[in-house]
Amino acid sequence: MHLHEKYLPRHHFSERHALDIAAPQARVMAAARDFRPEGDAFFKYAIAARELPMRALHRLQGRTGAPQPSFGMNNFTPLEQRGDQELVLGLAGKFWQTDYGQARIADGQSFLAFNAPGAAKLVLSFVAEPLNGTHTRLVTETRVFCLDDEAQRKFAPYWYLIRPVSGLIRRRMLAAIGRQAARQTRA
Repeated sequence: MHLHEKYLPRHHFSERHALDIAAPQARVMAAARDFRPEGDAFFKYAIAARELPMRALHRLQGRTGAPQPSFGMNNFTPLEQRGDQELVLGLAGKFWQTDYGQARIADGQSFLAFNAPGAAKLVLSFVAEPLNGTHTRLVTETRVFCLDDEAQRKFAPYWYLIRPVSGLIRRRMLAAIGRQAARQTRA
């Protein structure tokens, strides 16, 4: 059983992408664990567009101080890692809200126990499958489980709106992880 099945055995929405990488499994998983998309221009522009309503509302309400930091990998809580084979990260909250409606999740047990009405849970998993001694297939899967009908009604339009961009971000993420792992292997 993969870790994403432990943390979200049932889900309403999912997206899966894979890439074969010319690097051994340990290097691929290290690059996945250390990946930060904030250096990717497309990611920065996509997140800026997603956060535009939140930042405009912040200004219109005359709030002082900086709005919350931009969304990134630091928003995810590491739930569990299984050696060099798997890593699963989690989010919980009301992602369709302008400020993401993110709930604080401390660890895997908190994620499993989270059950707020009107919210959803999301896992982002990385599975590194060795193809041979020098190549690894990295699979990323995003799963979302809505905790009730209200959450599902609110999340569904958001998912269909962001899914194409999310898919492109995931493919770019895999490519960047692949480049990093291959670079480390050659060095």
